[in-house]
Amino acid sequence: MSTPLVELDDLHFSYGSRRVLNGVSLVLPEGKVTAILGTSGCGKTTLLKLIGGQLRPERGAVRYRGQVVHEMNTGQLYRMRRDIGMMFQQGGLFSDLSVFDNVAFPMREHTRLPERLIRDLVLMKLEAVGLRGARDLFPTELSGGMNRRVCLARAIAMDPALAVYDEPFAGLDPISLHAVAKLIRDLNDSIGTTSIVVTYDVSESLKVVDDIFLLSEGVVVSHGDPVALSQAGNAYARQFIHAEPDGPVAFQQPAPPLATDFRFTRPDIHP
Repeated sequence: MSTPLVELDDLHFSYGSRRVLNGVSLVLPEGKVTAILGTSGCGKTTLLKLIGGQLRPERGAVRYRGQVVHEMNTGQLYRMRRDIGMMFQQGGLFSDLSVFDNVAFPMREHTRLPERLIRDLVLMKLEAVGLRGARDLFPTELSGGMNRRVCLARAIAMDPALAVYDEPFAGLDPISLHAVAKLIRDLNDSIGTTSIVVTYDVSESLKVVDDIFLLSEGVVVSHGDPVALSQAGNAYARQFIHAEPDGPVAFQQPAPPLATDFRFTRPDIHP
């Protein structure tokens, strides 16, 4: 049996007194697109930081190609990160670099390729996301959808073994959203990478991913392929996929009765 590309084993993590992960275990199938879904604040981005070695778990382990990430030395961690392409939640394009130079940046940073070859590779990546004609523009000149597509081109610039997309659909109009989702799927298949899509956008994720892990309250509450998860009797999966207001995930943060927070109360309002 081959070693999984990424394996999370009983991960626990807190920010101070706030518990975020309570024993998350999952395996990312190599060559597949896996979605990690959950409500805002459930620990999705924290998982990515643990995978990348930015954070250390309190308990448990993240393994990349069988190696425990938080036990790697600086050189090993640097080599692992060269294997990973990242599309950041906030975009993260360099504002003073053109579209072309943003996509070329990882190639210039991590390789000794001649500029002529870098030029050809960058144009190929931009062509793949439909933005070869925008190569001389700057990030401030791009629409939200175009910005996301440049981020996508930069994330796969080095044909990474692992491509990570943190909220890739946030703030996109329906046309751009569908285009970016399809690009993630097509690029994953064409370059043979393994992809993680961290998002709360269920409808688009169900169309393009192979496997889904649903997080809530710091644990994996449901797991399966899109069809199985859509038909699952699991209450968490049903509420999340069908956007139901009532279910195991509460909309209201626990609090005392509303009247107790007012200095003056009417006679007909009782705590």
